[in-house]
Amino acid sequence: MSETRTEILSRLHDKIRAGQPVIGGGAGTGLSAKCAEAAGLDLIVIYNSGRYRMAGRSSMAGLMPYGDANAIVMDMAKEVLPVVNRMPVFAGVCGTDPFRIIPRFLDDVVNAGFSGVQNYPTVCLFDGIIRANLEETGLGFDKEVDLIRAARERDLLTMAYVSDEEEATAMTEAGADILVPHMGLTTSGMIGAQTAMTLDDATDQVAELQRVISSIRSEAIVLCHGGPIAGPEEARHVISRTRGVHGFLGASSMERLPTEVAMVDHMRSYSDITLPS
Repeated sequence: MSETRTEILSRLHDKIRAGQPVIGGGAGTGLSAKCAEAAGLDLIVIYNSGRYRMAGRSSMAGLMPYGDANAIVMDMAKEVLPVVNRMPVFAGVCGTDPFRIIPRFLDDVVNAGFSGVQNYPTVCLFDGIIRANLEETGLGFDKEVDLIRAARERDLLTMAYVSDEEEATAMTEAGADILVPHMGLTTSGMIGAQTAMTLDDATDQVAELQRVISSIRSEAIVLCHGGPIAGPEEARHVISRTRGVHGFLGASSMERLPTEVAMVDHMRSYSDITLPS
């Protein structure tokens, strides 16, 4: 029998009290999910961007109109969920999707076997006039807050990306179990971002959002993610310099970057073979 939301949260809080970080990962393939479970990760998320990045495209493709984000996640579920034995699996749900009645779609998410949801694709990654226009036309962040609130009503685990104090406040008040300050597209690798804030700036921003979150609900779990936080050393840097950041959620850093390094090194090693004279 799968764990309930209460049981999973209790287990995560036990880890935190023991001084151990909560670590989550994105799974764009069934193999990524199997590796995450073998590595002992605490949770995984299926995003539409996972399909793109593991196909060699930028994760930013998940924010563009190249496919139906919610349909892609449900299709990916057929590949990932059957190979996961113990980890809770989150569905990345596009809460601003104007062609779905989100509460009904959440029933499909539950029936598929997901333990929780996260707001992705998310408009928190947009700013400027595009963000303003999304907010003005009924496609704003408030729809993602409604998604998290509706998921809580169904006793699903809830994890929310946030990028500023207003978003952090709204998602914490909506009851998100796990809050993830998002520092932007992950840097490094073949298709990673070239433009990002410094690691120290990211640390300061994560710490600032953590303070907002904890002032509203002290029991909320906070994980850092994205931008220059591209590997274990960068995650350690942020976590060790902030109070109340409980771990790390990696997507590209968990599956794309290590895959690139391992495959290139392995394939290149064949070129070292010498032919007999």
